[in-house]
Amino acid sequence: MSDMEITFGGNKKINAAFHGFEIKTDQPQSAGGDASAPTPFDLFLASLGTCAGIFAVGFMQSRKLNTEGFKISLSFDWDETSHLVKKVNMKMTLPKDFPPQYKDAILKATELCTVKRHLHAPPAFEITAVQS
Repeated sequence: MSDMEITFGGNKKINAAFHGFEIKTDQPQSAGGDASAPTPFDLFLASLGTCAGIFAVGFMQSRKLNTEGFKISLSFDWDETSHLVKKVNMKMTLPKDFPPQYKDAILKATELCTVKRHLHAPPAFEITAVQS
């Protein structure tokens, strides 16, 4: 098991240390934060797009296809009652010279994104508290 350490950085800042990196988060000023970093939920949403992106780029690189101009745009449909995302819309912009015969295959490759797959089979959570 990999251990990630979450620490308090002052005001509304919460940081994560993992694999030698520090991932900083904050809250917007409207929520009492300093708006100095993305919110944890922003990072979650970004992980969906960046995960799909690495699978798509890996697909193109393994076939020695041009990646220039490739991007993914995400938009979100919100459930106003639950305040949760009800649909993630992902639009890939492929390079101009992307071979049409690979379009379905690159879509299938992005379906392999580990973040997305975890949403389909979420892990169990066990939360405990200990005194320092």
